[in-house]
Amino acid sequence: MNTILKSKQSTLLSIFAKNFIMIQFNYETKFELEDEASYANWILRCINSYGFELGELNYVFCDDPYLLKLNIEFLEHDTFTDIISFDYTMGKLVSGDIFISVERVLENAEEFGVSLKEEMKRVMIHGALHYMGHKDKSEVQKLIMRSEEDSCIKMFK
Repeated sequence: MNTILKSKQSTLLSIFAKNFIMIQFNYETKFELEDEASYANWILRCINSYGFELGELNYVFCDDPYLLKLNIEFLEHDTFTDIISFDYTMGKLVSGDIFISVERVLENAEEFGVSLKEEMKRVMIHGALHYMGHKDKSEVQKLIMRSEEDSCIKMFK
């Protein structure tokens, strides 16, 4: 292969790698996001706005029994939850698996008087924010996390 052709292939691979968003959405329930590309681009914008890069994120939308099983098996918590995340972030490269109970998110949306779509965005970005070092154990941390979630939600287009 000649040098020019190798150079063009290398450039094309570089462009592809920069523009290829490694966010996968998996569904273990009837729920599906309406426009996955919009969500993926939004998550990428949020991650980049904090000075991080996207590695690989896998979102799994499931029901309560599915997430409860994971909660018991991996965290030894016998309770329902809206999200469980497994963080594989290395330095500034954000990666992980985020499991979301659609049932919990729907119940939370009703409780907080917001749409399912709005609450789903909050929970989705919540997991990514954890991967970038944001905590929510103390009351102060919870307030900061909520503010960061709000900032990211405003970026959704």
